[in-house]
Amino acid sequence: MAKLFIPILLGTVRPKRESIKAAHLVEKVGKEIEEIEVQLVDPNDYHFPFDGNDPENKDPKYTALTAKADGFFIVTPEYNHSFPGLLKHALDMNLKEYIHKAVGICGVSAGIMGGPRVIESLLPVMRELGLVTIFEDVNFGRIGSLFDERGNLLDENFVRRVDAFLNELIWMSRVLRHGRENVAPV
Repeated sequence: MAKLFIPILLGTVRPKRESIKAAHLVEKVGKEIEEIEVQLVDPNDYHFPFDGNDPENKDPKYTALTAKADGFFIVTPEYNHSFPGLLKHALDMNLKEYIHKAVGICGVSAGIMGGPRVIESLLPVMRELGLVTIFEDVNFGRIGSLFDERGNLLDENFVRRVDAFLNELIWMSRVLRHGRENVAPV
């Protein structure tokens, strides 16, 4: 079976975003797994001009990336018990490109919990987009103390957590790819 392509969608463009450190860790762990190809997707590199998925408003580069993907790993900060509007905007750019693909969500916060409310608030959105959520989560609580000023991880336990998360995402992505390729829709 060909490698699975699993982009890591970063949920914010905030200039001092701490969540990019978690996204870089996921990218690093993912690059060590031979059966997948990962790519960090920074929304700063795409053009999301308007809400909705009207063809004239889509970023062709982002649409091609989502069409190619076998699954998605979302790394997003929790802002006021929810997710950033830009993440919703980016997700809304496409629809058919997400259907029957796996998604895992990583919450990031300055507080101790690590973003469980952002994960909860994203679940109905994932379902509506046709994405299949895995049951594993990774939560990066107190993000400011998990990495040093250069972005180096200070708690190696997170490598195991991300690895377990990716293993579940890989399994689900593989199963869903098989279904998309071999089982006719009803």
